[in-house]
Amino acid sequence: MTYRSTDYQAFELAVADHVAEVTLIGPGPGNAMGPDFWSELAVIFTELDADPDVRAVVLTGAGKHFSYGLDLAAMAGDLSAVLADGAKAKARTDFHGMVRRMQGAITTVADCRKPVVAAISGWCIGGGVDLITAADIRVASADAKFSVREVRVAMVADVGTLARLPQIIGDGHTRELALTGKDVDAARAEKIGLVNDVYDDRDAALAAARATAAEIAANPPLVVQGIKDVLDHSRSAQVNDSLRYVAAWNAAFLPSLDLTEAVTAMFAKRPPVFTGE
Repeated sequence: MTYRSTDYQAFELAVADHVAEVTLIGPGPGNAMGPDFWSELAVIFTELDADPDVRAVVLTGAGKHFSYGLDLAAMAGDLSAVLADGAKAKARTDFHGMVRRMQGAITTVADCRKPVVAAISGWCIGGGVDLITAADIRVASADAKFSVREVRVAMVADVGTLARLPQIIGDGHTRELALTGKDVDAARAEKIGLVNDVYDDRDAALAAARATAAEIAANPPLVVQGIKDVLDHSRSAQVNDSLRYVAAWNAAFLPSLDLTEAVTAMFAKRPPVFTGE
């Protein structure tokens, strides 16, 4: 079966030869993750998981960049209540529920029984890293750059990175990336195991992801699903525990003067000055 879906605002979806290709398309700059992304991601991967014609998935971004991460401007309305002065239990409970839903969207990628191969080019920031850590295999183009950027905007990464990244690159590298918010190029990403391989450009990386997905799709589908299930089994409880804890943490401690300063400085295009308040 071959088909292409344009029913989504934040994604394009195509299926051919047992491989689905899911492409981030924004609509924000750099495929930033706004409300449409968070609502559509879970729908798409739930459907792919249930589709017997799909045996593997390629995940990529349209244009030069994989994703700039969370679209703060588009999500401002969802964040405003918990950031308001005097936000109490209702605002914090609603925020906690929103984080859990966002976590759930990323988790549908990780839990999809069909292996996911991510092809990353250009920037992969914040929520983009959350997303690729939910993939099974990651490849990148030479121009790819990665950043666990949340610390630089006074946030604790809360939708998957801190739960899954240590199992991919180890504790020490995770702490370095998460505590500094530094940018990591493709060569360093390959060295620390964040990506399997690096290719000359976006087209080559995408071709490699497609080839790997096709290799997976040629294998017995139930055995492939069994391999993924066994590999995921021992770590799933740890991931789920981490996700629950960080959602509660941010519901309690996200609002701060430093967060306000980070957002203000970002829109003013100046360095932030943090005070720990």
